[in-house]
Amino acid sequence: MLAVIGTYPRKDFPLVFGKIAMEDERICIQGERIPVNRGTPALMAAALRTAEALGQPAPFGYLVGDIGQGKGSRLLYDHLTHNLPQTGFSTLTFHYLQPIVHWHDRVLSAIERISKRPVLIADAGYMYMAKMSGHAPAYDLFTPDVGELAFLADEKAPHPLYTRGFILHEENKVPDLINRAYANKNASRFLLVKGVKDYVANREGILGIIENPVTEALEAIGGTGDTLTGLVSALIESGIEISEAALIGAHANRLAGFLANPTPATQVMEIIRQIPKALPEALDSRRGRK
Repeated sequence: MLAVIGTYPRKDFPLVFGKIAMEDERICIQGERIPVNRGTPALMAAALRTAEALGQPAPFGYLVGDIGQGKGSRLLYDHLTHNLPQTGFSTLTFHYLQPIVHWHDRVLSAIERISKRPVLIADAGYMYMAKMSGHAPAYDLFTPDVGELAFLADEKAPHPLYTRGFILHEENKVPDLINRAYANKNASRFLLVKGVKDYVANREGILGIIENPVTEALEAIGGTGDTLTGLVSALIESGIEISEAALIGAHANRLAGFLANPTPATQVMEIIRQIPKALPEALDSRRGRK
């Protein structure tokens, strides 16, 4: 089973965990109903809709409120440390938690006690932490945007705010940044770099680039990177090999955006609604290339 782990920016939101469901286009976990705007709820909603389209079980979710002070993140870290070894999750996707390296290391140690090692995916703040801890190679997939990739590529930066200026964020520098991240052992086994073009790579180099369809209005819509990570997570959990899942997910995410006929005012839930239509086309397209 896939488990998605992250935070929700509301101070009084409790720690909840359980199967993810949706009611009136809100994520539902353990009796709590959460609006889908962006961030972890958007990732969860995309993973759920993808799993449904693939005929797979609904993902499991862990969610806690945290407005940047770390209290909720610590509560979730502690819960994961004590409970993950008893779970049978086959894929774990970590999103944003307050970056606290010693807690990251405790959770990673707990994961190593799971009877069969799950696929490990990290996005957003958890990806930062994996790099900061020195354990980036323990992960199977990171899903950075170009700015986050620049942080991974900078072997001296202790935090994304301190990425050195000479390490440029421009889209045409992506291949160089990928090479640098791997050379400095700051990358996972595979990378899915999200941007104007989506790059899938490993240590050997770029495995594929997805750049169509192009929908310019999507650039202004928050949460489309989160939906991509949710799509890919569910595809991997379904048994599709990681790099192939990343290529299919990148294409499906772009198709869903295109089908939503977006404007800059479009909300991410309108794109998530299109996943059941977009995913079969993306799957057929990849099959046709083999």
